[in-house]
Amino acid sequence: MAEAARVTQNSENGTTTTARADGPQRSPYGTWESPIRAHDVAVHAWRPSWTDFVGDELWWTLPTPAEGGRVRLLRESAGADAPVLPQPWSVRTAFVEYGGKPFAGYVGEQGPVVVFTEWSDQRLYVFEPDAAAPSAAVPRPLTPEPAIPGGVRYVDPFVVEELGEVWCVREEFHSAEPTDVTRAIVAVPLDGSADVRTLISGDTTAQHFLINPRRSPDGRRLAWIGWDHPDMPWDGAALCVTELGGERGAAAVGEIRRIAGGRGVAVAQAEWLDADTLVFSSDDNGWWNLYTARWDGAGVRCALEAEEEFGGAAWQPGQRWFTVLPGGHRVAAIHGHTRKSVSVIDLFDAGSTRRIDSPHCSWVSTIAARGTRIACQAGAAATPYEIVAFDADGGALQVVCPGADPFGSAWVPESGVVTFRAPDKREIHANVYAPTNPGHAGGAEGEKPPYVVFVHGGPTGSSSYVYDLEVAYFTSRGIGVVAVNYGGSTGYGRAYRERLRGQWGVVDVEDCAAVVAGLVEEGVADAARIAIRGGSAGGWTSAAALAADPGGEIYRCGAILFPVLDPVSWRTGGTHDLESRYLDGLIGPWPQAAARYRQVSPLEGAGRIAVPFVLLQGLQDAVCPPEQTRVFLDRVQGGRVPFAYMAFDGEQHGFRRATTITTALEAELSLYGQTMGFDPPGVPQLELGA
Repeated sequence: MAEAARVTQNSENGTTTTARADGPQRSPYGTWESPIRAHDVAVHAWRPSWTDFVGDELWWTLPTPAEGGRVRLLRESAGADAPVLPQPWSVRTAFVEYGGKPFAGYVGEQGPVVVFTEWSDQRLYVFEPDAAAPSAAVPRPLTPEPAIPGGVRYVDPFVVEELGEVWCVREEFHSAEPTDVTRAIVAVPLDGSADVRTLISGDTTAQHFLINPRRSPDGRRLAWIGWDHPDMPWDGAALCVTELGGERGAAAVGEIRRIAGGRGVAVAQAEWLDADTLVFSSDDNGWWNLYTARWDGAGVRCALEAEEEFGGAAWQPGQRWFTVLPGGHRVAAIHGHTRKSVSVIDLFDAGSTRRIDSPHCSWVSTIAARGTRIACQAGAAATPYEIVAFDADGGALQVVCPGADPFGSAWVPESGVVTFRAPDKREIHANVYAPTNPGHAGGAEGEKPPYVVFVHGGPTGSSSYVYDLEVAYFTSRGIGVVAVNYGGSTGYGRAYRERLRGQWGVVDVEDCAAVVAGLVEEGVADAARIAIRGGSAGGWTSAAALAADPGGEIYRCGAILFPVLDPVSWRTGGTHDLESRYLDGLIGPWPQAAARYRQVSPLEGAGRIAVPFVLLQGLQDAVCPPEQTRVFLDRVQGGRVPFAYMAFDGEQHGFRRATTITTALEAELSLYGQTMGFDPPGVPQLELGA
């Protein structure tokens, strides 16, 4: 087992637990009685997904597994339990398969006017919920029905009131091939009276991907962020500006100016400070810091240089790590590492930066402002994600929509942000959650708890340090959790992120093993009872980690969810367009690095897996198609390793239905009990076959 040592720990909880009158009952780890059921996780462990202002009112979306996974649209004046649209309306875009900001609005003569993407057909709709005429409150389509069902998608809209249009990014598929797709920034008439017109085309800009369209306050210019294969947006993405010609900004005129970013430098977000000046987040100095520049590219300057992130990986168009405040010189920005804060920053007087006083340590990249009122999703170690609002110039923090916490702080796991060191001394960041239950303590003297390694997706993602009901589902039963932000994760600068370049399936696997070694070395975890689990890219790491442990010396079992398993098929047309060249950076260019692809492939290593596992897969997954899972299972130890395969019809990449989430969690817990020697109460037994 790899050697590792923990070098720092900063525990933070601040909660109290309610113990039994005669003290906690000593029970074997994994057998503790818990009120947190898998169904509770499925129903409650969902945070709001997008926030924005429509006029002065805050609106947001909320995934709802209990309603088949539909995404509800909510508004501040109606409260968190009154969706604006009835079933089956679902406000969600499938743009690049991962979605993005799906709605925008303004206040018209009869109240709010909201434009949104409907999940079922991906068309843009408009409606006026407060209009006197009942027909106006029923959404009507603004965009034509596509020739390919769901084949034209819209994302990150904003309304240009004086033109009577909504501008956004359009993604259009031209055949069944997942990479036969073009993107453009378009203008859609709000009255549906005219054709959708193209403002900027990816073909014209030689940028296959376009996001972040922003019209200057005077309407004369348009800014956006673009990149092309083989880059991903965190590898290299350029901020571009062009002048808009014609009375209605009909087309680009003159040159397209690259203001910042490009190959080796990633711009994550950009906004207009005024008609001539942009503020943007760029990692030109190795960290996503804030910069300003004139629209023509002159005067680029770093407004606040710091070794922390003021941006992130742009997986979903419409993400906002900062928002511009009135006056043209201030922003409210999310920043930090594992723990994050929000500060009000004067871009021309960095010394006046003021951090918002808040107990929250995780802020989601959907920050929005109306005047000096700022809203965002935020969570803390003992608080689930909630929507909060505050004034940039002071005042108390307001909770607009509380997070779902039906069980109280007594069930919040004891936790800490921990830094481990790998054998080569590189740092590895992780969040450690100890078993926590007010009525139970560990079993026999000297017993150490089992632990599950949570591996986040991406792999260019991260695990937030925030209360998570899914984590509590395990910790409340006496099973510890460690969420590893392995090399390649965001939040720690470009150098940390690029540790995974050419090393996917190696560095991530090594880092997880080093964290396990550190926990065992400290006596925190039972070396004989360690599991690993992850979804998507985390599923890849989980499968690769099991294949790299042929003797079962590190892991006793694993849960592999909607995974990447076959990098060769991924690189040769087996996945969606956004990630079709992702492996050029993670593994190497194709076909020059073909041998490397086979070397790190979980599919090729399937025969080395020696411990039981469960594999969970959505049958409509366009990112990680289920075909690869069947080949993988055929190769597992020639049928000698016990496993369970569960496929879910109607699920895409990531599970959204309450029944699926419940079944998957119970199967996972049953696997851990069967392989680690405990009997979790109240959970159906998972049938393991070979």
